[in-house]
Amino acid sequence: MNKLTGRFSSDTRSNPMFHVLALVIVAIWGITFISTKILLKSGLSPSDILFYRFILAYIGICLCSRPFKLFAYSLKDEFLCFSIGLLGGTLYFITENTALKYTMVSNVALICSTTPLLTMLIQYLLIKQTLPSGKVLTGSILAFAGVGAVIFNGKFVLNLNPAGDLLCLASALSWTLYTLVSKYLTDKYPAMFIVRKTFFYGLLTLIPFLAIQGSLTTSPRILLQPEVWSQLLFLGIVASFLCFMLWNVCLRKLNTIVLSNYIYLIPVISISASNLILGESLNAVIIAGTILVIVGMYFAGK
Repeated sequence: MNKLTGRFSSDTRSNPMFHVLALVIVAIWGITFISTKILLKSGLSPSDILFYRFILAYIGICLCSRPFKLFAYSLKDEFLCFSIGLLGGTLYFITENTALKYTMVSNVALICSTTPLLTMLIQYLLIKQTLPSGKVLTGSILAFAGVGAVIFNGKFVLNLNPAGDLLCLASALSWTLYTLVSKYLTDKYPAMFIVRKTFFYGLLTLIPFLAIQGSLTTSPRILLQPEVWSQLLFLGIVASFLCFMLWNVCLRKLNTIVLSNYIYLIPVISISASNLILGESLNAVIIAGTILVIVGMYFAGK
């Protein structure tokens, strides 16, 4: 088996439980965009949200980690643990949360759904050292056409800052690299260890962003609001601790591309939820972009 490509000799169809689990995880992650948007409107900054989300997740996983293994087997693996904390923790969430300040939930969810496509292209170009097939290229063109439709829609139709959409693309790339490195580590370490390292180094690499921000929001007037503490608990315990751990379990059992394909459903869930909960409007350009991304990624994934 190639550790980075994630190609197992076993047939992934023999593990339906892990496919169902992946569906549940992406459904929860689809709703997190709404939670983050609510917290931003309540007065928390992207760094505030990430700090409280990570500290809650880290406390939860430390309480459940038995036995408690402190370091990886080698310095190389410890560095890889640092990288997944930086990529899948700080960079991914800082870029995603900051993007939500500039663009709609639907835009963020749609552009971040390019992660499976980026995962596949990086595997082809960097690991296999071969050019993608015609289907892959066709899917890539369709998917990025959809992303372009959303970006241009935001700039010229909705008068939004395209910086938010570019931050979404950076977020998708961070998650892609996190997935590939995590795939390598899952063959050597338990999911609980990998997730604990992710949140520990995520908190560590968050310090510079908190320093730039100048201070951490600790006001009881904000934090004790029911809609604030409830959303933070949901993001920290459910969407971070539980979902990250279960995602790494799925990474151990399913092919990387097969698992990444489920991320296609996140924009559908997020766009539907934002329309119902936040009242964000949908228009023909966003719908067309959604269709292009999903159809393109379907062909690329095949």
